[in-house]
Amino acid sequence: MAEAIDTFPRLLLHHAKARGGRPAIREKSLGIWQTTTWSEVLTEVRAIACGLAAEGFRRGMNLAIIGDNRPRLYWSTTAVQALGGVPVTLYQDAAAAEWVFVFQNTEIEFAIAENQEQVDKLLEICPQCPMLKHIYYDDGRGLRHYQQPELASFEKLQAAGRDYDRANPNFFQGEIDRGTATDVAAMFYTSGTTGNPKGVVHTHQSLLVAARMGAEWEKLGDQEEVLAYLPMAWIGQNIFSYAQAYVCGFCVSCPESAETVTVNMREIGPTYYFAPPRVFEALLTQITIRMEDAGWLKRTLYRYFMALAVRVGGRILDGESVAVADRVLYMLGNVFAYGPLRNALGMSRIKLAYTAGEAIGPDLFSFYRSIGVNLKQLYGSTETAVFVCVQPDHQVKADTVGPPVPGVELKLTAGGEVLIKSPGLFREYYKNPSATAEAKNAEGWFMTGDAGFIDKDGHLKIIDRAKDVGKLTDGTLFAPKYLENKLKFFPYIKEAVAFGDQRAAVCATVNIDMEAVGNWAEKRNLSYAGYVDLASRDEVYELIGDCIAKVNADIAAESEIAGSQIKRFLILHKQLEADDGELTRTGKVRRGHVGEKYAALIDALYGGKAMVHVEAQVRYEDGRTGSISADLKIRDAKTFPPAAAKKAA
Repeated sequence: MAEAIDTFPRLLLHHAKARGGRPAIREKSLGIWQTTTWSEVLTEVRAIACGLAAEGFRRGMNLAIIGDNRPRLYWSTTAVQALGGVPVTLYQDAAAAEWVFVFQNTEIEFAIAENQEQVDKLLEICPQCPMLKHIYYDDGRGLRHYQQPELASFEKLQAAGRDYDRANPNFFQGEIDRGTATDVAAMFYTSGTTGNPKGVVHTHQSLLVAARMGAEWEKLGDQEEVLAYLPMAWIGQNIFSYAQAYVCGFCVSCPESAETVTVNMREIGPTYYFAPPRVFEALLTQITIRMEDAGWLKRTLYRYFMALAVRVGGRILDGESVAVADRVLYMLGNVFAYGPLRNALGMSRIKLAYTAGEAIGPDLFSFYRSIGVNLKQLYGSTETAVFVCVQPDHQVKADTVGPPVPGVELKLTAGGEVLIKSPGLFREYYKNPSATAEAKNAEGWFMTGDAGFIDKDGHLKIIDRAKDVGKLTDGTLFAPKYLENKLKFFPYIKEAVAFGDQRAAVCATVNIDMEAVGNWAEKRNLSYAGYVDLASRDEVYELIGDCIAKVNADIAAESEIAGSQIKRFLILHKQLEADDGELTRTGKVRRGHVGEKYAALIDALYGGKAMVHVEAQVRYEDGRTGSISADLKIRDAKTFPPAAAKKAA
């Protein structure tokens, strides 16, 4: 790719000329896949850009984009960039109140929304955001009788753009020509585990350089197929389904809805796939449930071939030497188990799959590689445009994120914090120079806040967030995320939060997975009235206790953390939710908030109590609030002396 093609709009012009008839983006609509070619995308983007210009949008202005993955929202991103503006994508499932800070911070006048749900929330915040004067919507269902002057359909915007283009035929190309690689290309607001979110400012250069580094590392080309299903507001989605699509010229497909992602995966058969650990966890839970429902023969074959896969599957994928008999058996397993399993997951054609965002449990990671999915760990952040470390083929480890990609420098502080220099590094936090100065030191190193170390092969191993790593009172290392990820490998545990820093022992709160535990309960004829009732059953406590015991046996075998086994636990009365402030919009635990909110429960865990009463208020997606009252049981977990760990496991 010529280096002169240094902005997203210029790349669009290039692809429209070089591969104009090739598919650029697909959308599943009304049960049919609709395909748009690169040349057609250029026509659509031109109309949107000219329409925005006709409405008063100018260089340097910010524009909000809100909705699920939809072609028009992707085209709007490029159209805004063509005008020298800045697209600001927001989480579509956030409550309206969560958008207010961003709109006020960026002084947004223009917004493009997917549908009625997003329009309603935008109209709700208009009194607090008086600068918002233009709202355009993609899907007009339910909006026929809306009369607000701010509203206009996408069709009306593009019609105005075509008129403006006819009157000013050189305008669109002229605006693209004015753009430079160092112009701001996008802004991503971090979900933030504390305080207001920060606007991470990226240029065309930082996004495209990072996208190219990843594409060259993995030898990606224009034949790849990608399914765009994660939030557009998350930078990982932007890199994999927008920036790299523009760098490589491959096709991106948008699913019909969140509920049809798995079905659409099977239809498209992506070759390049990304998912955070929680998605891989959910898929494994579905597999486990299906196997429990299967007949005796099917369950027996599955267990036999999975045991074989765990033993040799990863080695075969990495090109290592494996006994002929095992290789033949694995080939049979591919026919009877692994192939059908990959097909059910929509992963039959995957050449490369990534996971990132947070640490993935080693057992979960090894499971996918064992069935022939080339899953690799990737390390990066919003500030680094994702690509920092990537595991090379045939050097994949369950407990590392690989070495730095070419062009990235990495070093560790004396305290183990990871520092990074990269051409993909963000410019600044928007209107927040103090936060920028805290994140970048005088030498230009970005301070990630992650704790880790470099192994003998030059791979980075992330332990936890530096601020979360602590010690028990006896000096034992306490890495909560490491413990939590081991717990979440079990299909019955959806979320876990471990506590122990500056305490004598580790305790944990657990969320059960309602689907998996409900299925387990039904097979045992255990009746229950709902989540609270199911979570309080003694049988469920025994189930979760067994899972924790297995984790403790593993931990006991690791000398550095053998003393951080989980001593006591309780099952929470509700799922941790982003709407209740307990999780970020990307699914990460707000550890400090959870610790404060459930301080009484944590005190009960450490106080030796067998039960604690809780009354809590919850907030639903529609803004309503309700209350929950429950008596939570507290149980001791089985622990192991280090010398007995292997025998117990």
